Amino acid sequence: MKRIHYILCFLLFGVTIPLFAQDISLFQQFNGRYDYTAIGNTLNSVENGNGGACDILTSSAADLNLNSNQNVVAAYLYWAGSGSGDLDITLNGIPVTAERTFSDALDADATRVFFAAFADITDILTTQGNTTYTISDFDLTTTIAAFCSTATNFGGWAITVIYEDTSLPLNQLNVYDGLQSVPTFLSITLDNLNVLDNEDAKIGFIAWEGDGALAVNEQLTINGNVISNLPLNPANNAFNGTNSFTGATDLYNMDIDVYNIQDNISIGDTSATITLTSGQDFVMINNIITVLNSQLPDATISIDDSIVNCGDNNIELLYTVSNLNSTDILPANTPIAFYLDGILIGQSQTTNDIAIDASESNLVIVIVPENVDPSLTIIAIVDDDGTMNGTITEANEDNNITFENIELLIIPDITILTNLIGCNEGFETSTYNLFDALENINYNEEDISFYTSLEDLESESNEILIPSAYNNFLNQETIYVKLTSPPCYEIFQFNLIVENCPPYVPQGFSPNDDSYNDWFNIQGLYNIFTEHTLEIYNRYGDIIYEGDNDKPWFGKINRGLNNHGNIVPVGTYFYILNLSDPNYKPMMGWVYVNY
Repeated sequence: MKRIHYILCFLLFGVTIPLFAQDISLFQQFNGRYDYTAIGNTLNSVENGNGGACDILTSSAADLNLNSNQNVVAAYLYWAGSGSGDLDITLNGIPVTAERTFSDALDADATRVFFAAFADITDILTTQGNTTYTISDFDLTTTIAAFCSTATNFGGWAITVIYEDTSLPLNQLNVYDGLQSVPTFLSITLDNLNVLDNEDAKIGFIAWEGDGALAVNEQLTINGNVISNLPLNPANNAFNGTNSFTGATDLYNMDIDVYNIQDNISIGDTSATITLTSGQDFVMINNIITVLNSQLPDATISIDDSIVNCGDNNIELLYTVSNLNSTDILPANTPIAFYLDGILIGQSQTTNDIAIDASESNLVIVIVPENVDPSLTIIAIVDDDGTMNGTITEANEDNNITFENIELLIIPDITILTNLIGCNEGFETSTYNLFDALENINYNEEDISFYTSLEDLESESNEILIPSAYNNFLNQETIYVKLTSPPCYEIFQFNLIVENCPPYVPQGFSPNDDSYNDWFNIQGLYNIFTEHTLEIYNRYGDIIYEGDNDKPWFGKINRGLNNHGNIVPVGTYFYILNLSDPNYKPMMGWVYVNY
């Protein structure tokens, strides 16, 4: 790749054909053991300008004779004539309609217009093979009379046949077409050439309306050198109604010619300039074919798929590098570069040598810069060292690039939910049903997962397995919720807060060592209100017991003058419970002890 330009792509929903000439440009390229031949015929019974020239045929024929080792890979039909054209004709009884059209005019006011048409007939030729090909229903009879007085009445057709032959060297065969004309001077530049060896290089033309009898200052050159093909095409009369492949000299007002240009093109050339001068003869060039010995790879790249993860600027690209239209292997380690807005975001390279007509697929991770527009276009270029320069000489230097439109999956901002408050069950822990925090959200339970950190949520690790009965580890503890919402997900957040709830004081107990209700079990007190104090009084108002978080009351006396360690008798006792919590006043009441 010698250069890369940014390419603007346009979607064409309609094509308007221009009134006058269309520049000759590359239509198709073949790289391999290819060559071509051409057949065709005129509809003129004599050269125009002679007697009877206004009599034009509607049908003519030509024979195709390929060798047994020459296999057709493409066949293109061109036909042309005076007037606006007959675009629906017949080939061996098969209807053919123009797929592309060309036009030209001889006069500034366009009173004399001419047309040319194109159709791909590869299927017909591969089916019928060597035979006589007859063009019929090509009817210009209603329009031809207007051109007789100026000797510009003509009609004709030609078929270019590209074939593969394993005995041939590796060639680059370029098919150019359009419609350009003289008089007086015409210059055509043929691009996309790669001349590695000029031996047996050749160039061929399909041209219309040339007159054998007119040769005023007529000359055909390539790269400034006059070319000829004696005896059919002398240097001063190149377009004179001949077919170089068959030796025919009666293709009135059309030419199918081929020239050897071995000495007129140089190794290393990437283009060639064709010039045609004519002082009088009106000649239209419709098709040019070059055949050059060329052993080169042709790297192309396609992005087959992309993997974008939620909230992640790392994009996985699955791509394929191909070497399809080539005449040599594409070497291993051919560099590949990936760009976003002209910024290099990733690089890779081919792993193995890629054979002719083969390909190789691989994966690369590119890193998109932060804070970019989420709707982005990544450009992938094969044979690019990361500076938009290549390292490999290729058959086609203009097809190394591809585009992929990608949408980053942006995670919405975290939504804060109402906190869940739980009663302290001891040591500042509580049991929560985490789904209670989602009461105002529409969801399916299978789409919900809970985590204790944002990092775990993003990596989908350490999910809370039993969210309906979760015990906190901290007070307060933050819970993160992941709600699957294709193509991405939403994140919610809430806190678990532990509060000391009012304790429940039983009305009595029985300290008889039956392992049932043997102590003054005030629920929600111990290991919750850890600084509490408990005082027990008898019915005379004497304190008989003092306790705290480490000393619950089992019905024994630990205060007063007598009976320390003894069980209190059956009866009602008064308690004062000071929770040592600014949110609660001391609790007082009666408890009944029985055995």
